[in-house]
Amino acid sequence: MSSLQLFTGEFIGTALLILLGNGAVANVLLKASKGHNGGWIVVAMGWAMAAFVAVFISAPISGAHLNPAATLAFVLNGTIGYADIPAYLAGQFAGTMCGSFLVYIAYQPHFNATTDGVATRSCFCTDPAIPRPFSNLVTEIITTFVLIFSVLNLAKPDIGLGAISSVPVAFIVLAIAVCLGGPTGCAMNPARDLGPRIVYALLPIPHKAGNDWGYAWVPVAGPLLGALLAAGIHHGIR
Repeated sequence: MSSLQLFTGEFIGTALLILLGNGAVANVLLKASKGHNGGWIVVAMGWAMAAFVAVFISAPISGAHLNPAATLAFVLNGTIGYADIPAYLAGQFAGTMCGSFLVYIAYQPHFNATTDGVATRSCFCTDPAIPRPFSNLVTEIITTFVLIFSVLNLAKPDIGLGAISSVPVAFIVLAIAVCLGGPTGCAMNPARDLGPRIVYALLPIPHKAGNDWGYAWVPVAGPLLGALLAAGIHHGIR
């Protein structure tokens, strides 16, 4: 695969992932939305279906990493080479930023009508239910380990995830969100959190809460550590 192909596949996939996933969050949290107060199950289902669409569309193009933690794991297990990392990461971060901006465009009147700044921020990035950095970090390590270890067992050694893997990936995301999403919202993906957080910081949204940069390192470090652990154990048992 060429670098342009890798970038394109990851850009399209992550843009769809964030558009639909954060779109589900916006539907539940923003004032006057038809899905307002739909609850965590709606959010979990939205993210699961977002993963299904994103993997199904991007797998034939780039292998559907859609996550720097997955890219790290695939490098460590030899699926891709180090030279491919820049194209994957560039596509992932650009895609998450594009997807989050599209959520803002789709829900723009509802963002303007919502006075709860934390709810508005949650439509872009994750917030811990109880802010305890070490505990939140451990939760992100655990949830990302489950995701990446599962993905490594699904992936084909030569290409990563095939399009057919979109169905089990959706169920994995749903299981993690429903069972372990309560403490941190299970970011499990540095690009998923950091890219939209940057977009949130730049957008002229009324009644904004702070960007919470003090927490932003947790959904970056936790997923990378979880991916390292998953790749190490997967390598040891295969």
